[in-house]
Amino acid sequence: MSLLEVNNLEITYRTAEEDVHAVNDVSFSIGEQDNYGLVGESGCGKSTIAKTILGLLDDNGEIEAGNVQFKGRDLVDLSEKEWQDVRWEEIAYIPQSAMDSLDPVMTVGAQIRQAIRKHRDDSKSKADERVAEVFEIVGLDPARTSDYPHEFSGGMRQRVTIAMALALDPDLIIADEPTTGLDVIVQDKIINKLLEIQDEVDSSMLLITHDVGVVAETCDEVSVLYGGKVMEQGATYDVFQNPTNPYTMGLQNSFPEVDEFDKQAISIPGSLPELTEEPTECVFRNRCPFSTEECADGHPPLTANEGQLSACYHTDEARDMREAADDAETWGIDIAEDRETSGDTGDVILETNGLEKWFKQSQSIIDSFSGTEPDYVKAVNGVDLTVREGEILGVAGESGCGKSTLGEVIAALQPRTGGDIHVDGTPVDDLLEESTKKFRSQVQFIFQDPFDSLNPRQRVKDAVSEPLKIQGHDKETINRRVRETVSDVGLNPPEKYLDRKPAQLSGGERQRVAIAQALVLEPKLLICDEPASMLDVSLKANILNILREMADERDIGIVYISHDLASLTQIANRLAVMYLGEVIEIGKTREVVQDSKHPYAASLLAASPKTDPSINRQRVLLPGEPPNPVNLPEGCNFAPRCPKASQECREADPVRSTFKDSNHEAACHFPVEDVENELLASYARQGRPEIQSVEEEAIEKSGEEA
Repeated sequence: MSLLEVNNLEITYRTAEEDVHAVNDVSFSIGEQDNYGLVGESGCGKSTIAKTILGLLDDNGEIEAGNVQFKGRDLVDLSEKEWQDVRWEEIAYIPQSAMDSLDPVMTVGAQIRQAIRKHRDDSKSKADERVAEVFEIVGLDPARTSDYPHEFSGGMRQRVTIAMALALDPDLIIADEPTTGLDVIVQDKIINKLLEIQDEVDSSMLLITHDVGVVAETCDEVSVLYGGKVMEQGATYDVFQNPTNPYTMGLQNSFPEVDEFDKQAISIPGSLPELTEEPTECVFRNRCPFSTEECADGHPPLTANEGQLSACYHTDEARDMREAADDAETWGIDIAEDRETSGDTGDVILETNGLEKWFKQSQSIIDSFSGTEPDYVKAVNGVDLTVREGEILGVAGESGCGKSTLGEVIAALQPRTGGDIHVDGTPVDDLLEESTKKFRSQVQFIFQDPFDSLNPRQRVKDAVSEPLKIQGHDKETINRRVRETVSDVGLNPPEKYLDRKPAQLSGGERQRVAIAQALVLEPKLLICDEPASMLDVSLKANILNILREMADERDIGIVYISHDLASLTQIANRLAVMYLGEVIEIGKTREVVQDSKHPYAASLLAASPKTDPSINRQRVLLPGEPPNPVNLPEGCNFAPRCPKASQECREADPVRSTFKDSNHEAACHFPVEDVENELLASYARQGRPEIQSVEEEAIEKSGEEA
């Protein structure tokens, strides 16, 4: 029996200039206790459909046709008063950004209690009991309900929003990108907790995401959306195991697997259609490498093929298209140079020795006058790194591990507390003393969010030319270099983009402008801080390929910071894994991925989702949260969460040791030998986070036997 039915939905946004046909004849249904995925690039209509189901469509949005049935009841015509009985009680919502959706001046418990009492005539004490219950369900300490959002980590804040969604036992949970921006360890915990909760409360879930791997591992059925249309639909296993639509194939190929070293991330060329008119041809035609004249005859209807529905005129050629789609050249992408050989012979561009960045914590007046030593957050704590010409060094780790601070200190955007930094053999202090302009011409930084890093009032040509003007170049040189660089980052022809402002560009185009702004000075070192984390998988693949090409062709040294291990393994020559301010493992990317020595590095890699639904991946459920960075534990910082920790680990800090060759090092007393059998078996104790080491499990087991 269907719990939710979306039937032939058509939605248009009215604007002052042109109408946007955001959703065009979309249908799907969700059964009771089922998980359903909506996957596709930004602008495909996913969130618009979610807003419509929740009765929260923007004021300029208009439902042109179709309906939404929930338990046989049409939601489209409900009054606002009727909606109050449906939202949260029957349909709950988990938003994408937990920090933006929580009130910063209210305790998290008060916010959940407010939602409960808004819908039910419960006393404050009864509501507080329910708040404590849902905190326990999502794995949070009920004693922390009186804390404020800023006192929680990103993953914990996301669990607060999940708790709020569960407070009234809804039948349907709509999760809109619930793990975007989270590292894979936290993502595994969030997804696992959602699935556990569903089993407990018998609810269904609509998961909206561009992450193919999360859908492949989580959902029973899926609809792949593009340009407001359903391109492919059916059982998740069938759709991702044997896709019959070129867009599904392209989307899947854009999502790199963490251990696929011989397969380049393949971006889909071009951009989404404008949708200012109803589609009169296949909406994917302008980007599809298999399109023919027939594709211009109208958007193809959904027809059954290989167990699923597909909107393509050439589904009978699906097998051949799948084989061709795996080849980057099919999509017009040149095969990149083998990254394992590039970057090995160039001169050292960057070297850090014992690099430190500590943040002093505030003190009371009494402590300050008494001379009490202040506490410090040791964000970067003794980091040794080198980067060569043409080399990309990937820096990975959980949120809060210090990787962004490391990048900012290297780029002299923050002063260091201790240690040394050399760029091209010269101390950074000497470079800055000689000329700040010269240093900035050699070292450039690409920030995570292009919305924040670009001036909304500047045109593209002004934004990209600004660094050249600061350096004092002549007008002719500026014009030439701006056009060349804009073209190099894939914005072609340059004339199409030079006079546009950021608001007139897509997310991927904005990020490419930010990259052009950094490259126009032809720097020797480029620091990239999560430059693709907010982009769809296809756009992300495009950015990764551009950076790899820049490293190879310009001999630029690149430090690429990300929590996305799959992205890093696609482009990085070497991989450094950070935990609480320290590099706990570093080496050639293939060696670190295939033969991880530190349990934390192995955990990160094992937590990366798989796009192949036939793989039954063991979820990595690290117990607890990272220790308080102000009050770090004795010995190894990872010991409180490590399944291999011994008494020695809790007493002595491990020294970074060499394995195989001088390029692979790890700081661990008992390095991992067999990841699959030794480490993941420890994580099989799902639902038992109180067990923090193999030793403690053995003690508990012996007690049970007694």
